[in-house]
Amino acid sequence: MKTTLALFFLLAVTGRCAAPDQVTFTGDAAWPIASGVALPAGRAGFWTSGTVPTELNKDGKTIHERYGDTYTQGVSCLRNIAQVLAAQGLTLQDVVYLRVYVVADAAKEGKPDFPGWFKAYGEFFNNAKNPAKTARSTVGVAALVSPDWLIEIEAFAVYPGAK
Repeated sequence: MKTTLALFFLLAVTGRCAAPDQVTFTGDAAWPIASGVALPAGRAGFWTSGTVPTELNKDGKTIHERYGDTYTQGVSCLRNIAQVLAAQGLTLQDVVYLRVYVVADAAKEGKPDFPGWFKAYGEFFNNAKNPAKTARSTVGVAALVSPDWLIEIEAFAVYPGAK
């Protein structure tokens, strides 16, 4: 109990309990994602629902012909998220967290194609166009609503502060 109180006091005195004055991403600079994100007090956020890929070819005979592989579907999901954000005056640069669900792909030995998703992520985040490294959870799941979907993504964005 004394240790907990001492730690709390130390954090309070050093200002570690206070909200930052800007969105702050933490973690190892070598990692493609943040280990955490701190938000300033008073900043509003926006959550997207689970976003799924757009159908490429309704007459396709396979999942890949209809929607593409995990990489293609991931790109599609992120583009769809960008459109939802744009309607709110936000961009992918305002995204601070992604929750990603990936299902097994029969064409990948029945395993989730995490490398395909990571490649899609790298085209939208942690690059020269958008240096933001979101905090992120990526999980393998048994199924999504449509058996054609290999990935579904939720995003959380923070409205920019006053300039």
